[in-house]
Amino acid sequence: MIVVTGATGNVGRALVERLAGAGRAVRAVSRSPERAALPAGVEVVRSDPDGLFDGASKLFLHLQGATGEQLPDLLERAARAGVRHVVLLSSGIVGAADEDETHPIHAWHAQAEQAVRDSGLAWTFLRPNAFAANAFQWAEQIRAGDSVRAPFAGALAAPVHEDDIAAVAERALLDEGHEGAVHRLTGPSATTNAAQVEAIGRAVGRELAFVEISVDEAAETMFPGMPRDSVRAILKSTAEKGFSPPEVTTTVERVTGRPARTFAAWAEDHREDFGGVKV
Repeated sequence: MIVVTGATGNVGRALVERLAGAGRAVRAVSRSPERAALPAGVEVVRSDPDGLFDGASKLFLHLQGATGEQLPDLLERAARAGVRHVVLLSSGIVGAADEDETHPIHAWHAQAEQAVRDSGLAWTFLRPNAFAANAFQWAEQIRAGDSVRAPFAGALAAPVHEDDIAAVAERALLDEGHEGAVHRLTGPSATTNAAQVEAIGRAVGRELAFVEISVDEAAETMFPGMPRDSVRAILKSTAEKGFSPPEVTTTVERVTGRPARTFAAWAEDHREDFGGVKV
């Protein structure tokens, strides 16, 4: 049995679908099991039930499933129940060449990595850089019109497809040799924010324009639901570092046997999310 936390998130859902498709027993953790809409045969449970780890040997850990002081307790409970290996979805900000230990996202993930190390369980850390799914922040604007108002038109990233992250997680959970490994994950090439919007436009069959706005305006509107200090930290980091060539790794291909997908391929996969017609 493999327990997957964050099972209805972008990466978690893709991982559950992969594991279920491979015939593996999966217990998917969701705050709202009745709305999870996961594959048939997947056991869907609430976030913190008794017996969460009964019969489980492996855990995919998304930090939104266990934060702060809860994480050491969760790991201790997992170990007592017989879980042997944790695959943690961390962040590429940890261990980066220009690592900033004061960044709140760095602190959150670095502390989680240390908690996993301290648990005594075997571990694998996945450290993705920019998620292609970050482009969902523009979805409402794209569905409503033909322009995206956002900062940093020329900022560079190598966005990684959530299913490529899930594919690496699947191999880490199912194959030997990933214990103690740190997998840094990126897309196959660098692209700007403006080019990402253009790629989404091609996917939905429309010409989209990127309209650059100020950092101050963006700090109030970007990533609704995320703490504003985290948003400001992201904007500050992007302003300082986001115009340099990003890290590009071949980890997805090395682990899975196939190259990471481009941002354009991600946009095609998510055409309907941006108002495009199903094909």
